[in-house]
Formats: sequence, C-alpha cells, structure tokens
Amino acid sequence: MVASLLRRAALVALLSSSVTFPAFSDTGSGPYLAGRQAIFQNDYTAAERYFAQALRADPENHKLLESVVVARLSLGELQRAQPVARTVVEMDLPSQAARMVIAANLVADDKLDELLALEPETQGVGPLVDGLMLGWAHIGQGSMTKAMDQFDQVATQEGLREFALYHKALALASVGDFEGAEAIFAADEGAVAKFTRRAALARVEVLSQLDRNQDALAFLDDVFAAGSDPSIESYEARLTAEETLPFTHVRTAQDGMAEVFFSVGAALSTEAAENYVLLYAQTAAFLRPDHVDAILLSAELLDELEQYDLAVEAYRKVPAESSDYHAAELGRAEVLGRAGKTDAAAEVLQTLATQNSNLPSVHVALADLQRRQENYADAVETYDKAIELIEGGVGGNWFLYYARGISHERLKNWDQAEADFRQALELNPDQPQVLNYLGYSLVERREKLDEALNMIERAVTARPDSGYIVDSLGWVLFRLGRYDEAVEHMERAVELMPVDPVVNDHLGDVYWAVGRAREAEFQWKRALSFIDPDDTDGEADPDRIRRKLEIGLDAVLAEEGADPLKVANEG
Repeated sequence: MVASLLRRAALVALLSSSVTFPAFSDTGSGPYLAGRQAIFQNDYTAAERYFAQALRADPENHKLLESVVVARLSLGELQRAQPVARTVVEMDLPSQAARMVIAANLVADDKLDELLALEPETQGVGPLVDGLMLGWAHIGQGSMTKAMDQFDQVATQEGLREFALYHKALALASVGDFEGAEAIFAADEGAVAKFTRRAALARVEVLSQLDRNQDALAFLDDVFAAGSDPSIESYEARLTAEETLPFTHVRTAQDGMAEVFFSVGAALSTEAAENYVLLYAQTAAFLRPDHVDAILLSAELLDELEQYDLAVEAYRKVPAESSDYHAAELGRAEVLGRAGKTDAAAEVLQTLATQNSNLPSVHVALADLQRRQENYADAVETYDKAIELIEGGVGGNWFLYYARGISHERLKNWDQAEADFRQALELNPDQPQVLNYLGYSLVERREKLDEALNMIERAVTARPDSGYIVDSLGWVLFRLGRYDEAVEHMERAVELMPVDPVVNDHLGDVYWAVGRAREAEFQWKRALSFIDPDDTDGEADPDRIRRKLEIGLDAVLAEEGADPLKVANEG
C-alpha cells in the first residue's frame, strides 16, 4: 500500500511541475559546446564552469541561465545559484529549478514573509512542495492553527494524505505536542508511521518522549527485521537502557522544510530520473546540512550518475558520530571501487572493519572486494568472520557460503569449496548461480557428471537466457559424450554471449566432436580474437587453442593424456 501511495504522490509532484533540462542547438561557442557535453555526462562541475563562462558572453541567453541554475543546484551550491535564479524568474522564464533555489534561500535567510507572498501558480515549486512548505512557514511564524489547517488541506488531495499527515505529526512533535503526534502515528494501524523509514524512527522518538520505551521497542521489532540495520540496533540499545530519546527529526521550521524536499525526493527516487531527484536531495541538504538521509540520497544518486568524486565527497559529509556512519563508509568504499580505486576502497573497509568488528555487513563488503581483487586467501578469512557473526540457518546468507566457496575453488581447496557450495544449496536449494557454479566445477573435474547435469538443467530452467548457464549445460553434455545434444545449447550460448572467448572455444570443441572441423576452427579463431592479453587468469587458454588449430582436438587430448572423444572425428 505504501509503495502504491508513494508512486501516486511522486507522479503528482513530478507531473504538476518539472525541471527542464535544456535541449541545446549548436552554436559556435566553445564553452557552450563543452558545457553541453559535460551536462550530457552529468559532469556538473565542468558544466557549471563552462556554462557560466558562456553566460558571461551572452548574459540573457535563456537556456544558459537555466543551465547554470541546474548545474549549481545539482552541486548543492544554492547560494551561488540564487542570483542567476532571480534573473530567470524576473525574465518570467519557466524554471522549477530556479523556483526551488529562490524558495530555499528565502527559508535559509529567514524571510518567511517573502516566501508566503510567492504566487504558487507562477513562483511555486509544485503543488505538494508548496502546500507542505506553506504549513511549515506558518509554524515558523508561530501560527500553529494555520499550519494544522494547511496540512489538513494538503491531506485532502488524492495520493497526498500520508505525506501531509507525516508532516503534521512532525510539526506537532517539533513544538512538544508528542501526544498529538502519536495520535497521528498510531491511527489506521500505524499507516503513517510505516510510511517511510524516517517516519518509523520519528514515531520511536515520540514514544520515548512519552516514556513508552517498551512500546517503541515493540514497534521497532514490528517494522524492522532483526539485524537488518545497525543504526536500528543503536536505537534498541538506548531504549533498552531506559534512555529518553530526544526528538531530532525536525527541530525547527527550516528542518521541516528540509524534510519536505527530502520526503518528496525520496518518493520520486523510484519513478524519476536521478538528475531530477538530485535537485530535491541537494535542496534538503542545503536547508539542513546535518540531514544524513539527504546526504546519503545525494551520494547514492551521484554514484548512479557516475559522478564518483562528487559521491565520495558527499559520503564524507556524514560525521563519524552518526549511527549511519558505517553506511556512508560502505557507500564510499563501493564508489571508490567502481572508480577503480580499489586500494583506497580496501583501506576504507579495513578501517571500518577494525572500528566495527562485530558488524557483519562490513566484513562481507571487505571480503567481496578482496575476492574481486583476486586476493582469495584474505577473502576466505574475512568471509569466515562474517559467517561467524551471522546467525546460521538464514536463507539470505547463502551468498556468503557461495562467495567463500568461489574463493576456496580459486585457491584449489576443492573439498572446502564443494562443502560451501553444498551449504549454500542447503540454504537456497534452487539458487541458479550456485547450481551452475557447482555443476560446472564438477564437469571440469569430471566428477559426478550425472549430478552435475541435473544441477545445470535446474539452473537453465531458472535462467534460460543466461549465457554462462546455457554454456554449462552444453559443456556437461559434451563431457558426457552427448555431442549432438550439446550443439544446440552451445550455439544458443554463443548467441547470448557472442564475444566470450570461453563459450566460443567450447562451441569449437563441440563442433569438432560432431565432425564439423572447419566450423570448429572458425570458432577457435574467434575465441582467440576475444581473449584479453592482460587477463592472465582467464579460463580460455590461448596456447591450447592455437595447438588445437595446428593438430586438432583429438591430438591435443592425446598429448594431454586425457580420455579421447567418444565419437571419432570425421573432419
């Protein structure tokens, strides 16, 4: 229900008024063209620099004005965006970005009279944002009755009821009316309190302020899965210790307006483009620099937009004393890894693992990175620690055994690898990745081929369009001497993965086995052309493929002392 309401509310906010990301036509301006390319790549730092330079040469260009505002807002530089945004509005240009900048700066400058005087039709951000901000503006001016009436009015609009009631509850709590806030949170089986993660945690703080810590603990147990969020464990520990939690979600009217932009942006994040949602997240963080969830949302969006340096910078803004610091550091490590800075990512995770030795997610992230770095011995040790920390028998933990099994397999510790793969299947019996990896490994080891075939067939049923898994099925049939049956599957695998050297090599072997020597040689040559010379750990062996091209597969198998093909080659 909540997801459906979020989608409806998001569409109302999105369709009622939207930012225009300018569509440019060519000009002869070097900075203009450079800025256009930068904005296409979501490189807001470069875009802002180039567009600002172009704007100095053409200060009344509508598209350049809008572009400078959007770039600066995307960077979170709303004060620098304000002069240009005012020019945009004074020229009566339609720009939601400019309106967002102006409204946010009025709030930051405590000019609520001017904010209230804005004409919604021509100067507003959008119906939902404008309606909620008006309520908080009344709070800022000390008019609680007007604020409550305003939130109630927003609640009458289709799809916006939970938004309005959430902000009404926050407003009541911000002025110390925790009974009134809890009445809203408790209504309709806690629908508003379960609206979002922040709504749930706001209710927990309200209950604690009402000396109802046990009720707060029961609500946490009802909403959050055990061990799913270390910051929730912090709440639980403080509540268990009989601490009265301060109400921190909204302390001032400006905090409330920051929450408006964040809650709308978070709702839009499943529906709208990342660069649009970023405008809301950055506005929220501008209005409330300690809004950790807004910071994390901005960082995640910048990561998705492949602006890795900006994402790292955003994650760094989360203070070490925050209960979400570990989440920020995990995010920072992921971004560093995607940016190719794996050593820096490893350093972040090593430090985090030392600081949070009992936090499984940190050890899992470090082990995954070590595995990707092909540091398999250290990965095994780190997976050992993660598995030790996590309660056994939870189906979701199959991946830890699977990943540790891969590390053991790469270290040629087959007995340990097989045990881990089978444990993963105990936890998740039909997991296609595990079925395929274990089945394929058994094929390569020429062990338990009938069982391997059964596993791979089940994997193909689950993932019929996975080239790797279809290749495994063709390969096990080849190993079983069922060459004619293998052809169809191997050809399908090549269709799915046309430039994979291993799959092309396998198809060559299958063709050779059924007497199609010329086609086999063609596939082996294709396989050679796709091998990365820098990949020294790849499964496709270029020397062996060249040898097959020289003397044929039968002779290569004889040289290797391997079993000959079951059907003689006729080619």
